[in-house]
Amino acid sequence: MELMTFKNPEIDICKSTPNNILFCRKILLFLRQNDSINMAESIEFSVLGKIKKARRGSLFFTEDFLRFGTAKAVSKALERLKNTHEVARIARGIYARLGKDPILGEVRPGAEIIVNAIAKRDKARIVPTGVMALNALGLSTQVPVNIVYLTDGAARKIVYGKRKIIFKKATPKNLSAIGSISSLCIQALKEIGKDKVTDKEKGIIIEHLKKEEVSRLEHDIRLAPEWIRVIMREALKI
Repeated sequence: MELMTFKNPEIDICKSTPNNILFCRKILLFLRQNDSINMAESIEFSVLGKIKKARRGSLFFTEDFLRFGTAKAVSKALERLKNTHEVARIARGIYARLGKDPILGEVRPGAEIIVNAIAKRDKARIVPTGVMALNALGLSTQVPVNIVYLTDGAARKIVYGKRKIIFKKATPKNLSAIGSISSLCIQALKEIGKDKVTDKEKGIIIEHLKKEEVSRLEHDIRLAPEWIRVIMREALKI
């Protein structure tokens, strides 16, 4: 059996002799490996090109590059680019072209930027909860180890340095608030708890709510538990 026959009989090196068969197999293996290397380099070049066109501080997900190759090939390309410091790995499947500060040097994106990027990608609604809501309103100086958001997207945990960003699946009602300030206030009051809100905390929350658009505030009051509605209505009084 002949594996390959060249048109020129003088260089018909692949007749079915043991040495020629082995030689042809080595050639085919070399060509396949060379094609794989060229393909990997092409994917890496394309991924890097897209990254360099973005402004510094931009976040990227593995899915952003799937038009260049398979998920596995793209992940390997990003890993190589990470090793050459062209891109930084922020969390699993999340990369960034780091921003640069003249004094601090390279700056990694904050948790809020990561969360908003994920919400935008997934077209999901998110609401910060617990200590984070209190912190955002100036009701607590405590920095939570784990950052928890309610979402109508997928529930997940993202390891970000020594912290975790947690997305908890929530019912539509808990995500129906349309005011960014009133939404935070509702979550903060839930964290404090009924009958545990001090006059000082109530005053701070009311001052925040006065900055909310009236139509949004009126809408969101209807969504809150009755004891929270009573507090929120104070912001509507002139």
